[in-house]
Amino acid sequence: MDFPIYLVPIIFFGLVILISSFFIVKQQTAAVIERFGRYQSIRHSGLQIKIPLVDRIAGKLSLKIQQLDVIVETKTLDDVFVRLKVSVQYMVIKEKVYEAFYKLDYPHEQITSYVFDVVRAEVPKMKLDDVFVRKDDIAIAVKSELNDAMMDYGYDIIKTLVTDIDPDAQVKAAMNRINASEREKIAAQYEGDAQRILIVEKAKAEAESKRLQGQGIADQRREIARGLEESVEVLNRVGINSQEASALIVVTQHYDTLQSIGEETNSNLILLPNSPQAGSDMLNNMVASFTASNQIGEAMKNAKKKNDE
Repeated sequence: MDFPIYLVPIIFFGLVILISSFFIVKQQTAAVIERFGRYQSIRHSGLQIKIPLVDRIAGKLSLKIQQLDVIVETKTLDDVFVRLKVSVQYMVIKEKVYEAFYKLDYPHEQITSYVFDVVRAEVPKMKLDDVFVRKDDIAIAVKSELNDAMMDYGYDIIKTLVTDIDPDAQVKAAMNRINASEREKIAAQYEGDAQRILIVEKAKAEAESKRLQGQGIADQRREIARGLEESVEVLNRVGINSQEASALIVVTQHYDTLQSIGEETNSNLILLPNSPQAGSDMLNNMVASFTASNQIGEAMKNAKKKNDE
């Protein structure tokens, strides 16, 4: 018995209809099914079945978290125009797919309108510096307003972030100049403090150097005096009195000095007098001075004794 050829189109058409009754919904996606243009059901991920020619897929909504970036230009309290970039992270609530699909056609435009409204209400209350400091407050205000408005439409606002604050170019240049001037002022203060410390430390070092130098000179003179004292004692042992011994020492130092000057080729020191008779004249003058000094001292002692009597 031959297979009727006229059944082939019917079978083919039946297979097409049967296959079209099956459809697949991807993960984190919801499909809205309508029957003769009326809402029927919502299908989630997996293999699903619908009545061919009766049911149709009206649309699909992603249940993933989505992000919308909104750029808002507004003015601050101190009359500075600024551009803010607000990032809104949102998602369709799984239990409210119906509201998200049927109540709102353009969610992006709706969210953008609320962001503009909140930002332009909050930023004009702040100065430019406060906008940078309190950007989290702006984000919280935007999130609160959006949550109240979008929850009825089946959307949940996960987070809002103020990701960029861009003042006018002239304002940024002025802020940079102010910052640079402030840093230069601080640098100048540090340099002044450093110079003052160097001056103080240098003065302390010089004072310590002078003190040590004076101490050295004092020690030197003390040793010279001790040497002169020993020299006088040696001369006294050979019958030379103290006055003559002192004069002899001075004359000896005089000639030693002349000898030292003669050894130095670049010396500019001139010791006067330095004639051949200078030594004997100096000795005679010193002996006469010591004798006169002793006589004056004795006379003063005698006069004092008479006054006391």
